[in-house]
Amino acid sequence: MSAKVAVSEAKGQLTELVRRAEAGEDVVLTRHGPAAVKLVPIRQTLAPSQRRRIIAEAQVMASRTALPGADAARSQDFLYDDDGLPR
Repeated sequence: MSAKVAVSEAKGQLTELVRRAEAGEDVVLTRHGPAAVKLVPIRQTLAPSQRRRIIAEAQVMASRTALPGADAARSQDFLYDDDGLPR
């Protein structure tokens, strides 16, 4: 969904327009008709330590669900000969 609002109207609706932008809606402010600015939410980035923790947790969860057998690196070996060329 997209909202175009004149700057003069936005003054009284700023809180609502910010809420809508934070929720993912495109909010464009116009000045005398043409688009002037767009309200976009600032996405907080994770600290490197937080990213590493999330990746480590995902790796642990993935290792618990891994099935026995050949890994993906070897799953297509039957397609190639001993020289690495397609059969």
